[in-house]
Amino acid sequence: MNTLKKISKEEIEARLLFDNSWWGNNGRIDKHYQDFPKRAYFPFFYKLIQQNINRAIVLMGPRRVGKTVMAFQAIDALLQTGISQYNILYVSLETPLYAGMALEKIVNMFQDIHQHSRKDALFIVFDEIQYLPKWEIHLKSLVDSYPAYQFIATGSAAATLKLKSQESGAGRFTDFLLPPLTFSEYLSFIKKEDTLIIKGTTPEGGDNYETTDIEALNVEFINYLNYGGYPEAVLSIVAQKESARYIKSDIIDKVLLRDLPSIYGITDVQELNILFTTIAYNTGNEISLESLSKSSSVSKNTLKKYLTYLEAAFLIKIIYRVDINAKTFKRATRFKVYLTNPSMRAALFGEIKDSDEAMGSLVETAIFSQRLHSNQNLHYARWKEGEVDIVNTVANWCVEIKWSDLVVKDARKLKSFIKYIKQNDASGNAVTTKTITQERIINNTLIEFIPSALYAYTLGKNSITHL
Repeated sequence: MNTLKKISKEEIEARLLFDNSWWGNNGRIDKHYQDFPKRAYFPFFYKLIQQNINRAIVLMGPRRVGKTVMAFQAIDALLQTGISQYNILYVSLETPLYAGMALEKIVNMFQDIHQHSRKDALFIVFDEIQYLPKWEIHLKSLVDSYPAYQFIATGSAAATLKLKSQESGAGRFTDFLLPPLTFSEYLSFIKKEDTLIIKGTTPEGGDNYETTDIEALNVEFINYLNYGGYPEAVLSIVAQKESARYIKSDIIDKVLLRDLPSIYGITDVQELNILFTTIAYNTGNEISLESLSKSSSVSKNTLKKYLTYLEAAFLIKIIYRVDINAKTFKRATRFKVYLTNPSMRAALFGEIKDSDEAMGSLVETAIFSQRLHSNQNLHYARWKEGEVDIVNTVANWCVEIKWSDLVVKDARKLKSFIKYIKQNDASGNAVTTKTITQERIINNTLIEFIPSALYAYTLGKNSITHL
């Protein structure tokens, strides 16, 4: 009987050398990563790495938003501060060669290759860590065993990573969420931020933004809705022209057909695919388990699980309804589901255009997605006589999202909005438009009108500034 061959130590070491090009290569990462624009979140992530505390950093977020690139850019920044090239290890756990290997065994091989001791200041990156079963137990053990080492892990199934890091890594892990590109980052990536946006100051000393050309800003906003959430698509003309194939095959399909089934043991991937397609088409709209079950032909109990999985994979975000008094319901039978990136809808159902019926829902989805770092208190309000698109029940403000200027001229369209404001004494309330910027007092209520594209830019910019 023939004995099956095992992967040799030499083969693993050769792969480590291949992945860690800075061990040679003049002590730098590959030029591709050096030249790639940095996400606006990079300084905050890198600051965590530099802190001398005994905690692992878990960088989480959806596929293709730049987690691996950010990890390599952090490595390059460390190298440029004088950290020895031999004190940094990168390992992608998606690589078949490492399948089934314990993290500590990989660390021990790294120690042997460069003769490191437990007291050396080392930086170790585990990319796509969700592919390792019980990764949180392995990582916590390493943090406890090697306090001098800084461990960084990245992963795509964000909520799952977050849950496990909170359960098993209490006091040992620091989570960092990297969302899709914000609209402000998109403009920066295409080098149009400086020409389209003017930064000012409010009377209170805060930042205020205006646009030099609302029509041009709207053109880029629509481009952002179609492909702008993913750095590679933004920077590649080919990916833009084939954004449907790029986003669907490289991002959506890999999550639905590979990531979720492998993590949760899902056998009926077609059922999951139909559900996600239904949700994507209805992004930003109120739905119920009953209606979702009928339209997708998935049972309610299975639906609840799948919704949890899709949210864990960072494909969707669910928010719940409040009433006219900003009170939540005991039984949450109705809710809104947003795609975390509006580009996914365009990939599935075709490019969106200015006058398309779906623009309203996609604009609302894009505006909601700018708040992914701070959306814990967001809801929508609906009662018998009216509704409001987005409300914050803690900070006590509300926003009505429109892709039209008619709302400025017709105060009747704001009847429900004003009623909610007065009922809850809400402040800092805004109504988005297509092109008009204006402040008006309607029924003794101050309302700020601001173009949707400019509002999305401001939200994205402020969400990063206030990290």
